[in-house]
Amino acid sequence: MVTTARGRPSRHVPPKKTAPARTARDLLETLPPTPGFRAEVIDGNLIVSPVSTPEHSWSATLLSYALQPIVIERKWRAHVGGVNICIDGPRDSLVPDFVLAPADCPRWGTLELRSSGLILVTEIVSPGSARVDRDDKPRIYAAGGVPIMLLVDLIATPPAVTVLSDPEDGDYRTVTRVQLGKPLRIPSPVDFDLDTSIFL
Repeated sequence: MVTTARGRPSRHVPPKKTAPARTARDLLETLPPTPGFRAEVIDGNLIVSPVSTPEHSWSATLLSYALQPIVIERKWRAHVGGVNICIDGPRDSLVPDFVLAPADCPRWGTLELRSSGLILVTEIVSPGSARVDRDDKPRIYAAGGVPIMLLVDLIATPPAVTVLSDPEDGDYRTVTRVQLGKPLRIPSPVDFDLDTSIFL
C-alpha cells in the first residue's frame, strides 16, 4: 500500500486503457511532444528525425520573404516548417519546410492541413533526407493532390531548384529545374518568377 505524506493511504488511479497502435499513423497520433525532433509517416513508416539546421530553416524563411507580396495580396497563409500535412488517401503525415495554403484550407483534425487543399509545398534537401526529399516526397505529394512542389537542392552538384506541377496518377507531369542563381517560374495558381539567387 502507498501512503501519503500524512500517513493516509493514497487513492490508486489505474491508467486509462487505450487501444494499441496498429499502424504508424496510430503511433504518430499517440506520441508525446518531441522537442528537437520531427515525426513523419512516410509510406506507412514512422520516421523521427532531428529538426533542421539554422541554415536549412533560413532558406525556408528566405522563400517566405520572396513570396510575401503575393501571400498578402491573395490572403493566403505561408508556413515556415512545423506544419504537418495529412496526405489524402494513405493519411501519411509529412512536415514540409515551407507551405502555401489558402486561409480556409481543409484540415485533418485540428493540427494537420489536408494535402488536396494546399497551393504549394517546399522541401529543402539536406544530407540526411536527400533520398526521401528527392525521390519519395514528390511521389507522395503528387498522389495527395498537392498542385505544386518546390525542391530546393543546395547539396546537389551543381545546386539547383526544381518546380514540379500538374500532378496526375501519383506523379508530377511537369518538371522544371534550374541551376541555383537563375530565375524559375512557379506556375499557376502561384504565377511567380522566383529569383533563386536568394538561396546563395
